[in-house]
Parts: sequence; structure tokens; C-alpha cells
Amino acid sequence: MPVTVLLVDDEPLVRAGLRAVLEAQPDIEVAGEAADGAAVIPLVRQLRPDVVAMDVRMPLLDGIEATRAVLRTVDRPPKILVVTTFENDEYVYEALRAGADGFLLKRARPAEIVHAVRLVAEGESLLFPASVRQLAARYGEDGGNLAARAAMERARLTDREAEVLRLMARGLSNAEIAERLVVGTETVKSHVSGVLAKLGARDRTQAVIAAYESGFVAPG
Repeated sequence: MPVTVLLVDDEPLVRAGLRAVLEAQPDIEVAGEAADGAAVIPLVRQLRPDVVAMDVRMPLLDGIEATRAVLRTVDRPPKILVVTTFENDEYVYEALRAGADGFLLKRARPAEIVHAVRLVAEGESLLFPASVRQLAARYGEDGGNLAARAAMERARLTDREAEVLRLMARGLSNAEIAERLVVGTETVKSHVSGVLAKLGARDRTQAVIAAYESGFVAPG
């Protein structure tokens, strides 16, 4: 089955460009379009896309609030890929904190756009880990977030789960972690699931954000 994508951006040219790039791929299908975040929830419920590619800045409802709304109100919500002009934008970090699974630059090359959609849909690796580290260093609280630190302490990760989380934060995929730890991929998936459950994280992106904000992993 192809990966289905909902495009959400107030600029028709941006939507048209993304559609052209994505529909050129045999394994990706554009399910629909919207011009503002306010239209996302009904379209997600109607179309059930795998991924929502959503502009972070829109006039009625921006990508941050739209992300929160989707995750709060939709059963089995799609992956959310924030589309932005500037990668070091505080809005991008807030979108990731709100639950977005990754971000994509509007100036990205076609191959990068396709890779981002596929990677987010698979959910087995962190998209642009170096950029996430930079965002955490610039806008995170450098381990000063007491709530995040307390949540990390309550999680009581095992030594192996802690090791897996650190490797996740470096951007390693499940297969790469398995190779590094000399274990099977299914074993890594089990550890990742354990980390997410203990941290109450939707996916590995939110787990990594929590790791940075708690000081468990130092950005940089």
C-alpha cells in the first residue's frame, strides 16, 4: 500500500510543488490538500492519511495548534511532518514539542522531501537528528526543565533502554542500533517500545525531545 499524504499549506504553489514531487513516486500518494490548519481535523478523519505535511505558519490555525488538535482529538492520528522556511525557528521546536514527528524545509531538494515522508511514515529513525540537537540547544531548557527531569527519573529506564535512547538521540535507526549493540532488530524494537511507554512518548521524536529537555542527553 502506498504512503498517503495530506498537504496543508496556505501557499498554492508550495502545495503544487510538494504534490508534483510526491506523486512522482510509486509508493506515495497525495490524498488531499488544505489551505489552513483549521481544515486539518475533518480531512484527517475523512481521508485517514499516513502523513500530514503541514506548514508551521498559517493565518487561521498554525501548524503547532493544528498538531495539538489532531493528536488530542483524532483516534490513531497520522504522522505529522512540519514544513517550514527556517530550520532554526522556535516555531519548529514548539511543533516538535507539541507532537510533530519531524520537519521539512521548503527549500529541500525533491529527494530530501521523498526521504522525509518515507522516514516519518516508517517511524524507525529520527529525521534530521543534528538539526533536532541544534534546536534543543537553542530553545530547550538545557536540563533545566524540572518536569522533564522528574518524568525521566520516574521512567526508571533499564541500562539497555537508556543506551537505546542515547543512540536514538544520535539519529540511529533500529537496524543501526541493532548492529551497534550486536542484538536482533526485534530486540531493539522491543527496547524502543519500552522507552516510549515509560516516557509516555508518542514516538521516538518526542522521546528524544524529552531526553534533551531533562538533561538525560546533552545537545551538541
